[in-house]
Amino acid sequence: MIMAVCMLVLCTNIEKMSMLQSQLKDLTFQHRLSLCRFRWTKNGQEFDPFLDPRLLKEENSGTFVIPNNGNLTEYQGTYRCYASNKLGTAISKEIEKQMVQGSRIFPKETIDPVVVEEGQAFTLKCNPPKGIPPLQIYWMTINLQHIEQDERVSMGLNGDLYFSHAVEKDSRRDYCCFAAFPRIRTIVQKTAMSVIVNDTNPETANSILERRPSLLTPSGVKSEPKLVKGEDLQLECIAEGFPTPKVDWVKMGHQLPARAKLENHGKLLIVPRVEREDSGKYMCKAKNTLGEAIHYFTVTVEEPPEWVFEPESQLSMIGSDVLIKCSASGTPQPTITWSVNGVPLQEVPSANRKTFDDSIILHNTKASDSAVYQCKASNSHGTLLSNANIMIMNLPPMILTKEGEDYFAVEGKGVMMHCKVFSSPPSTVTWFTIHDNGSLEIYSVQNDDTGQYTCVAKNTEGLSAIDATLYVKDPTRIVVAPEDQQILIGTTAQLSCLVEYDKSFSNDFELLWEKDGMEIVLNYTENSRYRSVKLKWIPGDDHNSSTTVFIIEYEESQWEPGNWKELLQVPGNHNSAILKLHGHVDYRFRVSGVNAVGRGPPSEPTERYKTPPAAPDRNPENIKIEGHLPHEMDINWEPLLPIEHNGPGLEYKVSYRRQDIEENWKEHMVKRHSFVVMNTPTFVPYEIKIQAKNHQGWAPEPKMVTGYSGEDFPSAAPDDVAVEVLNSSVVKVTWTRVHKDKLHGHLGGYRINWWRLRSLVDSKKSHGDKYTLTFPGDRNHAMVPGLTSFSEYSLIVMTFNGRGNGPGSHPVNFKTPEGVPEKNPVFRVTDVQKDTVFLGWAPPIEPNGILTGYLLEYQLINDTEEVGPVQTVDISNPDTTKWILRDLEPMSKYKFYLRSCTTVGCGPVVSEECTTTLETSDPCTGEGHLKTSEALNSSKTLHIIDRLEPGAEYTVCLIPNSRLNNSSIFEDVITTRCLASIHGGISTQGWFIGLMCAIALLTLIVLIACFVNRNKGGKYSVKEKEDLHPDVESQGMNDDTFCEYSDNDEKPLKSSQHSLSREIKAGDSGDSLVDYGDEDAQFNEDGSFIGEYVGRKEKRVSAEIKATVQTPA
Repeated sequence: MIMAVCMLVLCTNIEKMSMLQSQLKDLTFQHRLSLCRFRWTKNGQEFDPFLDPRLLKEENSGTFVIPNNGNLTEYQGTYRCYASNKLGTAISKEIEKQMVQGSRIFPKETIDPVVVEEGQAFTLKCNPPKGIPPLQIYWMTINLQHIEQDERVSMGLNGDLYFSHAVEKDSRRDYCCFAAFPRIRTIVQKTAMSVIVNDTNPETANSILERRPSLLTPSGVKSEPKLVKGEDLQLECIAEGFPTPKVDWVKMGHQLPARAKLENHGKLLIVPRVEREDSGKYMCKAKNTLGEAIHYFTVTVEEPPEWVFEPESQLSMIGSDVLIKCSASGTPQPTITWSVNGVPLQEVPSANRKTFDDSIILHNTKASDSAVYQCKASNSHGTLLSNANIMIMNLPPMILTKEGEDYFAVEGKGVMMHCKVFSSPPSTVTWFTIHDNGSLEIYSVQNDDTGQYTCVAKNTEGLSAIDATLYVKDPTRIVVAPEDQQILIGTTAQLSCLVEYDKSFSNDFELLWEKDGMEIVLNYTENSRYRSVKLKWIPGDDHNSSTTVFIIEYEESQWEPGNWKELLQVPGNHNSAILKLHGHVDYRFRVSGVNAVGRGPPSEPTERYKTPPAAPDRNPENIKIEGHLPHEMDINWEPLLPIEHNGPGLEYKVSYRRQDIEENWKEHMVKRHSFVVMNTPTFVPYEIKIQAKNHQGWAPEPKMVTGYSGEDFPSAAPDDVAVEVLNSSVVKVTWTRVHKDKLHGHLGGYRINWWRLRSLVDSKKSHGDKYTLTFPGDRNHAMVPGLTSFSEYSLIVMTFNGRGNGPGSHPVNFKTPEGVPEKNPVFRVTDVQKDTVFLGWAPPIEPNGILTGYLLEYQLINDTEEVGPVQTVDISNPDTTKWILRDLEPMSKYKFYLRSCTTVGCGPVVSEECTTTLETSDPCTGEGHLKTSEALNSSKTLHIIDRLEPGAEYTVCLIPNSRLNNSSIFEDVITTRCLASIHGGISTQGWFIGLMCAIALLTLIVLIACFVNRNKGGKYSVKEKEDLHPDVESQGMNDDTFCEYSDNDEKPLKSSQHSLSREIKAGDSGDSLVDYGDEDAQFNEDGSFIGEYVGRKEKRVSAEIKATVQTPA
């Protein structure tokens, strides 16, 4: 049902008109006129409600009602009411009636699945039906589960669902758009939509092609939104790209408005209730690591019309000039149009009327100039309409104040008696003291002012008068006031208060008593009468610095005797204070003064004053409710201080009841400050109250607090755990939150446990160390960093509360893509020559992928300001762990850099420095004083070198007897022992000479035994060889290199070691043990070779290598 009401002040039987003119301001006059005549227009055409029998009309009124009979559409339109009488015609504002039918449903349609490649952006359209606003859009599944929205997935203002980039989990068949119309309580659903996300490259299943952002909405590079002042500004930027772009907002040249807020994960900027100053240029910037996309918004805030000066109704006398003013502001500037009695002004010409833009002037007005003038201010955003009743007439005075009013005043006070007058022209009012509105005010009335007063109003058209009566009352006064008294403790104090007042106030008279500013209730109990005292003191000498504050301290004899505590501070110009005390305490007090210099000594203590016992003043605070076990609830509170007991027998009443069901309070009295409620359900809310009590009574009613009973472990694990691989070391884990009914406690957060199953380089699986990350709060995603590249991992997610962890989710396995290798653990220079350096290294412990080779770089770094260019060697064989660099400059310092590489790139660099020698001095290449033994049989395990000098250093090399290979099998640096001195010392003692002879004899016996055993076919063991030939583990270097290795000459030989490739000089002995047969080969006891050559012995050939600068080892 729709009601159209036409109620205009002009059209009532008794007209009331607000006058805002000079002395007639705020007056109202009454004037009998003929009944109003009403008419309506619809869409600018005459419309008579009485011609339509379906409409309900009201007699003597312009109101009609449109009943809702299902055919409201035909009544849509713009209506206006006109009300006329002898004084003119007033019109109403236009009334627009829109009949909106119930919301339509989504059209039935078959929607093809949205097929998208992983990593690409896509949009799901909603296109909601039109209906009665407001419209609310939701995206949910068939099971009414909300589609999760985040930085990647979000809904726009138009209801569409935007995906910045597609991932595998976006594939589903039940994307549903729901449109809700709250005013008619209707929700409609669109046909479910399917999304299929394809992975185009199975080898990159865990990676997405990165790309720079672009805007899904809005389109183009700029927009120009226009708003009306007071509306909400909503600017939206939704971008696509990978990684997911982040949106930033700025206002060009200004700060964002203080009211601005960001919603929809930063994609929506809202400025509520915009003002003119919110206009300007805004910019949104969507950016990721690859670039950015920008959109500009030129915002214009316009305003509907507002009155600057609204035309006012006026009453003027005949012959006067009348000014009617009307002006309005707005954006765009409103247009002013005038009408008189509902007719445009230009259609009703008048000789004495002049019209300007915002005003009308009527000259030498006549009674016929009375009319209703309409001013309409309009722009594109609205229209203002105002009726101004211009009445031109001469009227005798009419006194609007009621005749015979009675006024009451108290002697000595003021009184105002009113006389409101309406007339044309304005009247003169005759009274004692005349105000602008005709009222009479008498200051400080006396009994003699009692009597009757007359107000007379007079103008050229006549006069009028009213009477009023003033009554003056006697004031209320205290004749006898209470006096200060000094009485003995335990006796009665009587305070008197005698009052005189006007007998006419007998029914309203009330006598009140106060003590220390607090009202005293008569028949007050004795529970706490003496717990406040007034302390007075005489200030001491301030020593020429004014006292700024007095500090009052107290000491009590029961709980902490001898311990003075501060009770109160009062200003330095006071010499007394009211002290509020606790009950059942034996007090004494002292006062000390403080000035700018410091605090003075305290006064002598007062005598003790013991307050009577009383009920506690307060209840315990800081109540804590905890649950350490599932079926218990621990209640703890901060107990009252001993001095706050106010008397003996302090106890606490613990009251509790469940909050989620209706049940009575359960109460327990305890003396301690804790209580445990047993056999409670797990984690349910309780209401708890703690009230203090002693022998004197109860403390005030306590406040109620809420807490929960004990927690238990969560009983459910997160569902739908998924892993999104972001890069080779970071993954994003998402899950569905555990329902609160399964938490059994306060949610602490979620934990992610993960462990490495294997490196993808090695197919063998092994359960690695377990790692854990904790994420507090309610969330459904987290980032896991620090993973090893090119590995397979397993991961579970669990929730936890105050009790502990819940069960873990089903393990989810995932693989990280290849990364760059780790730093090589070993990189060293193994040998240095005049122009050659031998390098060796170990592969990285974690290759983080499949090794493709190594990047070797080196440069000259002599101690000068300039360094040589970087030379690069690309080693494509990942199995290479040695390299030889040739054609280097002698006696020069070089720095070498090595990095391991995969298809992704090369890892961190490891470096080494070395200086080449002046000349080649490798003793195993044939240069220098090299002595070569005769060829040895390959089955020989021992060889003795004699005729060495004591205390000298030798390099021993084992070289194969081959003309094609001059590389030593092993090299060792040894130092022979020095001969003992024959002069003095222990060696000259007889007992020492005898001991040495005995040892020599035993050694001879052992050698004879070995000789016999040898002749019988025995051979020396490898162990014997190791014992007889001490060796050094590493190769010797020249003294002038930076890469020397110093070993103890007593270090045993562990194994033969092949040296790095070396240059082979012509003329060196190239005989090898392999060139001799081992069938008849024999050795003398001293290890010398006694066999003959068997097989072909070839001359050694020069194998000097001069081809490349670098050679693989």
